[in-house]
Amino acid sequence: QLQASGGGLVQAGGSLRLSCTASGFTFGDYAIGWFRQAPGKEREAVPCFSNSDGSTYYADSVKGRFTISTDNAKNTVYLQMNNLKPEDTAIYYCAAVFTIATRNDVKYWGQGTQVTVSS
Repeated sequence: QLQASGGGLVQAGGSLRLSCTASGFTFGDYAIGWFRQAPGKEREAVPCFSNSDGSTYYADSVKGRFTISTDNAKNTVYLQMNNLKPEDTAIYYCAAVFTIATRNDVKYWGQGTQVTVSS
């Protein structure tokens, strides 16, 4: 099970931090990703973090603005989002995936949390 929190409404240029806490499975066995889905658009992987080797993936649209990190002691993944833009508005989901390379092959989905960025 994955429990996400931290969404909300923020003005453009602002920041938010999302959290995702895992339970019921071995956290270190999976890479953890954040996905987002905007109205009328396909769900996309934003960043992913591999617990096995510490590698990361960031979509070009968020590089330099978003940072993914983990607290393995708490089985929690964080997504720090800075310099938010209106186009970042979406429902954000955390997910456990097998590897970064196969990040669209999701093992477990968390519930979504809404992020709205006003202009």
